Amino acid sequence: MNLPYQLPLNLNWLEIPEEKVNGEIGFAKIKTQLLGDIKIRKVEYAKNYLADHWCDKGHIVFVIEGQLILEHQDQSIQIIDAGMTYIVGDNSMSHKAKSKQGALVYIVD
Repeated sequence: MNLPYQLPLNLNWLEIPEEKVNGEIGFAKIKTQLLGDIKIRKVEYAKNYLADHWCDKGHIVFVIEGQLILEHQDQSIQIIDAGMTYIVGDNSMSHKAKSKQGALVYIVD
C-alpha cells in the first residue's frame, strides 16, 4: 500500500489551524487534518450548538468531554457522553449534531 504520509505519524493539534463554523444556533471550532482519503477533525462544540444541515457522511466520533446529541431524520436520537464512540456509515442514517453543554470530539471519516 502506498500511503501519502509516513508511518508512524504524530499529529500536533496545537499546530493545526482552527476554523470557526457557525451552526443554525451557536458555533463549532474545528481543526482538520487530511491523510489521503481520511479526514481527522478535532471539534469543539459551543454550548447550545445546533448544526445547520443534515449529514449523510459516515463517521467515527469519539467524545472526549461533554455530551453530543445526534438527531436523525427518522426522529431517533443518540446521546454520546464523554468516553463514548458513535459509528455511522455513509448514506446509512442522516444526522445532525447538537450539544446543550458543549463537547470536545474527534471525528474520523
